[in-house]
Amino acid sequence: MKIGMNMLLWTNHVTEQHFDIIDKLKRTGYDGIELFLAEGNEKHYAMLGRHFTDIGMGVTAVGALSPEENITSPDKKVREAGLDKLKWTIDMSAASNVEVICGPFHSTFAFFTRKPPTLEEKKWSAEMLRKAAEYAAESNIILAPEAVNRFECYLYNTMADLKEMVEMVDHPNLGAMYDTHHSNIEEKSQEQAIKTIAPYLKHVHISENDRGTPGSGQVDFESAFKGLRDIDYDGWLTIEAFSTIIPEFANAINVWRDYSPAEEIYTKGFQLIKEGMKSELKL
Repeated sequence: MKIGMNMLLWTNHVTEQHFDIIDKLKRTGYDGIELFLAEGNEKHYAMLGRHFTDIGMGVTAVGALSPEENITSPDKKVREAGLDKLKWTIDMSAASNVEVICGPFHSTFAFFTRKPPTLEEKKWSAEMLRKAAEYAAESNIILAPEAVNRFECYLYNTMADLKEMVEMVDHPNLGAMYDTHHSNIEEKSQEQAIKTIAPYLKHVHISENDRGTPGSGQVDFESAFKGLRDIDYDGWLTIEAFSTIIPEFANAINVWRDYSPAEEIYTKGFQLIKEGMKSELKL
């Protein structure tokens, strides 16, 4: 088990200016950090990767696709643009020593057709994801697409949905991600949802229902951690929480207020994971 912290609490583009924050996370006990990949070049990410290696911090990443890069689009050129973006994400990840790329990149976040997903859309998505997984294999990187709640995605909402997707793609470098926030909305049971996706689970986000301090809200973390313990999960457990510090990004994900102080999120969240993976929680 490795504990990570998503840097989106502070920034959507990590630079040298954020090394002090990463050093604090290291001192707290974190094993790594998670980058959001949206801008920058290979030189920039290689510089970050060297720093993370020097201080002994692992790295995971979040990738996303714009509407012009939607791999579920009926337009082949748009799907190919999405594949190009995924390949860029993989290249930047390789430069910064990323192990796993997660996120809702099976489609475009918050894009809706106003209809239920079609089999054709899922096939288009799977075709591009397989090509991306083949490309990721060259850098020994795992892709872990994320099921997202129905208010932010229509293609894949549950672990049963996500299992179907992984089996459709059928490539060893593509697995699945579990997020406690989205599951709190879409699943009947955190524990059972984890067991549904267990054969393919490659990454986990620990996130509260309000995106604030994990353990302070309504997510049933006792059930989630029991599920993870029962399947002997030993991958990344990364805290994902948001703030209004970057207005453009906050607006894009519908964050209109700050939920908890940053220090509380990463300190109490760290302890929640440590305790929860050892035994049943007493919240």
